[in-house]
Amino acid sequence: MLNTMGKICLTWSGKTPQLILVEPEMVKEVLSNKSGNFPIPDVQGLLKVLGLGTGLPGLKGEEWANRRRLINPAFHMEKLKSLLPLFASSCSELVQRWEKSIGPQGSCELDVWVELQNLTADVISRAAFGSSYEEGKHIFQMQKKLEEMAAELLNVLSIPVLRFVKMKKNRRREELKEKMTSLLSKIIEKREQEMKLGTANNDDLLGILLESNKNHREYGSRGMTRDEIIEECKVFYSAGHESTSELLTWTMVLLSMNPSWQMHARDEVLKVCGRHAPSFDNLAQLKIMTMIIYEVLRLYPPAVMLGRETYSTVKLGDITLPAGVGLVVPILLIHHDHTLWGDDADKFKPERFSEGVANATKNRLMFLPFSWGPRICIGQTFALNEAKMALAMILQSFTFELSPSYTHAPHTILTLQPQYGAQIILHKL
Repeated sequence: MLNTMGKICLTWSGKTPQLILVEPEMVKEVLSNKSGNFPIPDVQGLLKVLGLGTGLPGLKGEEWANRRRLINPAFHMEKLKSLLPLFASSCSELVQRWEKSIGPQGSCELDVWVELQNLTADVISRAAFGSSYEEGKHIFQMQKKLEEMAAELLNVLSIPVLRFVKMKKNRRREELKEKMTSLLSKIIEKREQEMKLGTANNDDLLGILLESNKNHREYGSRGMTRDEIIEECKVFYSAGHESTSELLTWTMVLLSMNPSWQMHARDEVLKVCGRHAPSFDNLAQLKIMTMIIYEVLRLYPPAVMLGRETYSTVKLGDITLPAGVGLVVPILLIHHDHTLWGDDADKFKPERFSEGVANATKNRLMFLPFSWGPRICIGQTFALNEAKMALAMILQSFTFELSPSYTHAPHTILTLQPQYGAQIILHKL
């Protein structure tokens, strides 16, 4: 459509007009939302129906700002540094499991999409719930099933004649939601009791969140209710698991397709970290890996689009829009736009980020893997450090190539995923 209609075009979603925006300056104005005229659409009701977390990403206005202040301490740099040993423990277990699969034959084939989903689930379970890690893994399994059901339900809701047909899976979805909520409530209640007794270890995300909430209440600010804390825990899972596992999967696929870059990344890791798990300072020194990760995020961003809407009549560029117009920022299209990135926009070229994002984008807003503006992803540093840790430890132990059974088929189920998995042949170094 953009090829025939131009960089700004109007479509319809049912009765709602939607303006698709690719021009960097317009995208910047919308995502910065300095005027307050471009809020996110109301999605809380849909998220509740789907059984997904109705926390920070779905909030608006002052409620969003207050919640962001409450959650921010969990993602401060010093807190993230303290989580690195947890990242390393999960990655070490992955490496040991892969080494066992390889055995004496020296190589094996694995679907790393499945493996890396399990890894990031393990990491977020440890990081979010600490000592309740095993219970956290069980909660994740339920969350994953709910996400699969949500994708199915979205397909049904997109067909008008089926919108009001009661699905057979509704009861199962409600049962999972209730069970998950019950388990989270018990974990939170136990931790709150430990905090009262002074025996709690609050170094994990849940502990930091509860401590921040407690401090806000003591200073007279509105804290979170138990139900709201539960919803944020669900968001930890969905946001903290999916995007990182996809980033890792696409990175292994692209490094398999581009073995010279795999070699460069491995040489850098061995030079900086040797055979040891990377420290926080080590991760900051991995320049080639950072270039590779940015290029993977450009080619395969987890979220393929962002949605906003007009709050009142507003002028955007030379266009006057009434209230209630949907605004779509197609991240995937922007990241592959030849007029923005050049004729090689569809090629894997990490060197384009050799001098950082600002130089690669010529200071234009055309790189949006974690959104942008005040609503930029709060967990982006968590995700990037986790990905670097995992890739470093994988590169220290293995070389890898695509299996002949691999089919390259990116598709979107809430996020951008490999439709038929990612079959990789691992070789022990």
